[in-house]
Amino acid sequence: MAFPAAIVILPIGTLFILSGLIVNIIQAILFVLVRPISRNCYRKINKVLIELLWLEPIWLIDWWAGIKVELYTDSETFQLMGKESALLICNHRSDIDWLIGWVLAQRTGCLGSTVAIMKKEVKYLPVLGWSMWFSDYLFLERNWAKDEAALKSGFQHLNHIPVPFWLALFVEGTRFTHTKLLSAQEFAVSKGLPVPRNVLIPRTKGFVTAVEQTRGNIPAIYDCTFAVPKSETSPTLLRMIKGISCSVKVQIKRHKMEELPETSDSIAQWCREKFVTKDAILEKYNTTNIFSEQELQQIGRPKRSVMVIISWSCLLGFLLYKFFKWTSLLSTWQGIVFTLLFLVLVTVIMEILIHSSESERSKSNMILPTQDPMKQKLLHS
Repeated sequence: MAFPAAIVILPIGTLFILSGLIVNIIQAILFVLVRPISRNCYRKINKVLIELLWLEPIWLIDWWAGIKVELYTDSETFQLMGKESALLICNHRSDIDWLIGWVLAQRTGCLGSTVAIMKKEVKYLPVLGWSMWFSDYLFLERNWAKDEAALKSGFQHLNHIPVPFWLALFVEGTRFTHTKLLSAQEFAVSKGLPVPRNVLIPRTKGFVTAVEQTRGNIPAIYDCTFAVPKSETSPTLLRMIKGISCSVKVQIKRHKMEELPETSDSIAQWCREKFVTKDAILEKYNTTNIFSEQELQQIGRPKRSVMVIISWSCLLGFLLYKFFKWTSLLSTWQGIVFTLLFLVLVTVIMEILIHSSESERSKSNMILPTQDPMKQKLLHS
């Protein structure tokens, strides 16, 4: 059942922002007092703490919007998920792929120890970005001269995480749109590469660095392929807040890190080949409606996120009641203005979070035309 955004943004936003600020403040205190003494102790505490916040958007997916996440993988891989550290390489199909990754991490017990490589702007997002920064997410400026050293340093710190963790890379570097697909197709034509139809050309420098810096400590690579049925609209954070349901399919294929080649060029080629395979999987799904030959695993819909929402609602409700009773804030016009300004601030922050998660949309699902007839022929071959 869909709800008007204006009705649900305020209550959901107030809950998320107030609870998030509490978590951020505790994270900041631990960062100053505990992390300099023991980074491992800090990470163990933060793992438990951050799940109290990140389970809130998972509740939105599971219980509010009812988005169905289907996981296809073999039984052996499914049993290992959450019990071993892994490097995840994913195609970037929708605006909430990162949230789908959180859902899978939560199901396997490593939500609080997930790490991802994100663009630098994300760390400035109120509550959400701050929580990622305190959780050792890696942020890039998209300038390799600056990013290379930051990645190597970040990967070295990750090697000492005391619990199994997932390191996620969206190797395409940006979300899939048909405008970007056209650019990727033209680039592939100019370089003599396989012309993609459902993925973008992977940017392999970050992946190569990740493999070279972590292969002694991360035993596996999870090759993740995301897909949304053609009959359904791709999920977004706004649609999720409105309670609009859909389904997302994920295939995970496990590769042993030790089986990867040794040289940088060979690692980059390995990554490109995996994206050619992803493209073939998605093309097959688009034409035959068959997504994966792997086994569909039952990941369920745990109620822990519901308990977190109820707990935060009760705690914040009690604190707000005591605050308003103690201050008599609503009995004066100044207090009423203050309250209204706070609600406006909540709305603005939620709008920032929603718009920051959105990718630009192309107007057509068709491949865009190009002036070069030879390119046009190749793009449709």
